[in-house]
Amino acid sequence: CGCLWKLDFKPPKFDLDEVDKGTWSIFRYRRFMPVDDDSWRNISLGEGMTPIIDFDDGILFKMEYYMPTLSFKDRGAAMLMSHCHSIGVKNVVQDSSGNAGDSVAAYAGRAGIKCEIFVPQSTSPKKIGMIRAHGAVCNVVQGSRDNCADVCRAKVKKEGVYYANHVYNPLFYEGTKTYVYEVYEQIGRIPENIIIPVGNGTLFLGVIKGLEELLAAGIIDKMPQIIIAQSAQCAPFVKAVEKHAKIPSKVEVKPTLAEGIAVGVPMRGKEILEYIYKYDVRTIAVPEEMILPTRGRLAARGIFCEHTTAASYAAYKLYCKQYGRMKECLIPMCGAGLKSEPW
Repeated sequence: CGCLWKLDFKPPKFDLDEVDKGTWSIFRYRRFMPVDDDSWRNISLGEGMTPIIDFDDGILFKMEYYMPTLSFKDRGAAMLMSHCHSIGVKNVVQDSSGNAGDSVAAYAGRAGIKCEIFVPQSTSPKKIGMIRAHGAVCNVVQGSRDNCADVCRAKVKKEGVYYANHVYNPLFYEGTKTYVYEVYEQIGRIPENIIIPVGNGTLFLGVIKGLEELLAAGIIDKMPQIIIAQSAQCAPFVKAVEKHAKIPSKVEVKPTLAEGIAVGVPMRGKEILEYIYKYDVRTIAVPEEMILPTRGRLAARGIFCEHTTAASYAAYKLYCKQYGRMKECLIPMCGAGLKSEPW
């Protein structure tokens, strides 16, 4: 229909005894995922199962860039492409700021599905190169990330090709929710504070879904304090919360190194704001001048991440300055520094 949709799927109550511990990928949790058949066995690239490191006195980094295409998007792409293979899809298109395009291109190639990706002109050349290396067609669109999405969706509407989009398609969130499953399995608890970078919110929505499932299973009795990080150059959720608005604020998207969260018109914005208010999620806007120095400090201590990821750690610093130091905080290292320049 060309509109957003949700998935009619209710998993059984989460139970570690039901996890297939002999499978080293997100599909160890397939008992709690809408897996159609065994297509995943020939499509999975061992995504997920990323380590958690104690970076500094209660700061926990989940190393999401330790994945096949060097970003957390592999969780969603593995699930979505497995589904596409299951239902016989032969061609897919998608729009992305880069990382999701890399992931969908890789897993489409793995599944033998033809793939075409649309990216904005601000996308890192290294990400464009990766998309093409995986055998996908990559179209670079002039203008903003939002304009890129419009161009891609026009093609979908005109040609009727399958839209393997990480924002529209809820199968993607069935992959990203495994982030929460893993954290619980790895450390036996959910940290008190969780920071999540938010552009279109694909990790945020997956984390919320996973946490709600743990609540339903009685594994946790309350939600952790969630903090979303946005770039001050593009912060529609931060601005909306300031005004207690029900939809994301209209913002001018200014150039930012944090290209992964430079989304001025998040398509699931209303849904994300509902969760923000429901669970008292806090928002932080990271000034552009903090990103490069923060990335440099992380690299000097062994963490070579991309700019959007550095913004998440900068958000942690700002949050502590505003609300006081946190006893414990989980931060995803979403993308590898090798995928982005300048240094």
